Amino acid sequence: MDARFLSIADVVEVPSVAVVVDVMRAYTVAAWAFARGAEKIVLAGSLDEVLALKARHPDWVGLKDGPPAPGFDAVNSPGLLRSLDLGGRTVVQKTTAGTVGALAVKDASLVLCAGFVVAEATAGVLRARGSDGVTFVVTGEDGRADEDLACAQYIARRTTGTDVDATEFLRRADASRAAAELREGVRQGAHPDDVALCLELDRFPFAMVATLEDSLMVLRPCAVPSPTAEA
Repeated sequence: MDARFLSIADVVEVPSVAVVVDVMRAYTVAAWAFARGAEKIVLAGSLDEVLALKARHPDWVGLKDGPPAPGFDAVNSPGLLRSLDLGGRTVVQKTTAGTVGALAVKDASLVLCAGFVVAEATAGVLRARGSDGVTFVVTGEDGRADEDLACAQYIARRTTGTDVDATEFLRRADASRAAAELREGVRQGAHPDDVALCLELDRFPFAMVATLEDSLMVLRPCAVPSPTAEA
């Protein structure tokens, strides 16, 4: 498999298959939202879009980076989100990097959104598809976020069927700037457990696929296809 690792700004052509990686914290949060019962997640392009969608759909759950704000129901923290009951709800998510990365590749034939918590499931979908080339969008820090790059590289290795030890990839993520900022309270709207929750390898058995639905980029959980049984 030909794997490319690009920043959001480096995505100048529409890839066939894209994996958008945001470990800390957008796609860890998204996975937790599905685990808490959310039906779908709308990936919004701006905070104003979140508020406009909520105005039309008052029962939707608005989620953003940073501290709580009027009009929003939750913040981009897995530690805080895990206590919410989202059964059957639609979440509208806007984050600094993760949602921006997904919207940058919205026209790809397959868009997966990932973090360590869904790494193996994501690799499983890629293996089942048998794609020759995959573009990994490393969303954080203009493509330099080591937690996102480490996760992308781990998924790429697992997609080829390589039996790889995740320890070093998780260590890099744990030592990343994002992890340090979360621990030190630099990032608002955080919970003390956020870093640990973002590093729970394969916490969830599903992948997450984003598709365009009525002009909105919508993320949904996706079961991993079963391997074809041998005759």
